[in-house]
Amino acid sequence: MPRDGTITRNKIMDIARQMVLNVGLTGTSVDKVIVEAGVTKGTFFYHFKTKHDLAAALIERYADQDQHHFHDYMAKAEQLARDPLQQLLIFIGLFIEMTEQLEDPFPGCLYAAYCYQSGAISKDVMSRIEEMMHFWRDQLSHKLKAVNQLYTPQLPVTHTQVADHLLTTFEGAFVLSKVMNEPKLASEQLIQCRNYLELLYRADG
Repeated sequence: MPRDGTITRNKIMDIARQMVLNVGLTGTSVDKVIVEAGVTKGTFFYHFKTKHDLAAALIERYADQDQHHFHDYMAKAEQLARDPLQQLLIFIGLFIEMTEQLEDPFPGCLYAAYCYQSGAISKDVMSRIEEMMHFWRDQLSHKLKAVNQLYTPQLPVTHTQVADHLLTTFEGAFVLSKVMNEPKLASEQLIQCRNYLELLYRADG
């Protein structure tokens, strides 16, 4: 029976991901990953031909998990409410609940870690990150468009602008929490994000 290398591959990726978040992509070397993962060079290169292949695999896994969380939380929100505004508020609330359980700051965002060192990664990887930013923007914008059909915003904003604001708050909240080493900052900022939506549409609520 052939040996399943999934466990080893995931171990290598977990070690590499933490290194990238701690010291950046340029500071993460194949040799360091091999030592920390406790594998041979042959094992590493069996799973990843180059460091760039590893970087691409990391962002692909991260993006897949990101999409899964989005769809999972949005599906739960849509099961709990029919109103699109309430769905968005519940959606944000689920992320608030998740971040409130963190005992340590959110480990970091691979999208941000890669973007700050874009010269060290391939165009394909950058395109994947851009694709995920568009995914979040498009999904939120679609939901906010439905909100605007039922509610009148109290400020002259478009659904796309509000979607970008929500996305910026989500990403920024996790970065702030890590930099300040305060786990609760992420949930606090997401609460402010939810408050903003409630205030923006308060007259019709």
